[in-house]
Amino acid sequence: MPTEHLINELQSYGVRLVDPKAGAESRRGGAGPSDHKALTLDGMTVMVPVHTAPAFDSPYLVEKPDAYGRSRISRDGLVIGEVSFPLQPKFYGLSTADGIPYSKIAVLHGRDVLATTVLQTCIRYQSRTKTCQFCAIGQSLAAGRTIERKTPAQLAEVAKAAVELDGVKHMVMTTGTPPGKDRGAAILTESAQAVKAAVDLPIQVQCEPPDDDAWFDRMHAAGADALGMHLEAVTEEVRARIMPGKAQVSVERYFEAFEAAVPVFGRGQVSTYILAGLGDSREDILSVCDRLTRIGVYPFVVPFVPISGTPLESHKTPSPAFMNSILGPLSGMLLATGLKAIEVKAGCAKCGACSALSTYERRACS
Repeated sequence: MPTEHLINELQSYGVRLVDPKAGAESRRGGAGPSDHKALTLDGMTVMVPVHTAPAFDSPYLVEKPDAYGRSRISRDGLVIGEVSFPLQPKFYGLSTADGIPYSKIAVLHGRDVLATTVLQTCIRYQSRTKTCQFCAIGQSLAAGRTIERKTPAQLAEVAKAAVELDGVKHMVMTTGTPPGKDRGAAILTESAQAVKAAVDLPIQVQCEPPDDDAWFDRMHAAGADALGMHLEAVTEEVRARIMPGKAQVSVERYFEAFEAAVPVFGRGQVSTYILAGLGDSREDILSVCDRLTRIGVYPFVVPFVPISGTPLESHKTPSPAFMNSILGPLSGMLLATGLKAIEVKAGCAKCGACSALSTYERRACS
């Protein structure tokens, strides 16, 4: 089976683990790839669901790793290859001077990405009529695995340690949406500035489009190398149903913001995260991706994975065939417009662990 097809299957079906404690901790709740664990397969690290309902019935099983962290993976009892787990990062063992564990300030994503949710609350999260139905931003906060507001100084301290101790290569800063028209751009600006003053680390910042496009220049000047503004769903009907609060910022406003941000950050350095499987058709997703790539925005399309404890926890994951029908043509669009994951300076598209897209991209280039 080609690697990209295997990754599609692993991310759609998840895996069962003989030893759930192998490697670094799995992600539960919070922002980003929750209920997942990082696995390295054929030299590529991918985030694979392990705590979701489909994973409990997955045909894929990963055995207990040996003394070197290597495991065998099987499908329906037939061994198909070898995987390994990224080790627990050294910076997790440290705490700030006031006793906050570094792991409550930022975490390791994939193999070499430092990720943080600067503000672990959102103006929409507590409202059933406004919240994004897939969001679990409040779960890790309620469980005591993180803190609500990470200060610029804390982020700088942890980022420096993660680079020095664990060789982290880039950083993702996301945020819940606070009150105010900047939609989080202000706290991302001060956070990026503090980290860049402490350590030379490429940074992607992620927020909803601010009302004032001048924030793109401010974030870039503060040290942000890349920007993510995430559509998640691409049609207004699906957005209104799945994310009623966020849908108040229209798709057209996103495109206005993309058009303004690309000249500031550069082609390929502005990206958007699209969740396939929420209800948008293949044609809808590819149509929007075509429009995005033509203006220089990298569309990072990932399979939707339901998170326990959210309104969509029982929603089905997209089939591997559905993902293949999108990622194959999308890789051709990326090639035609000169956008490459390897040239993205920081962020989700550069990491690539939540989707098989970069594998399709490499095959399209070969």
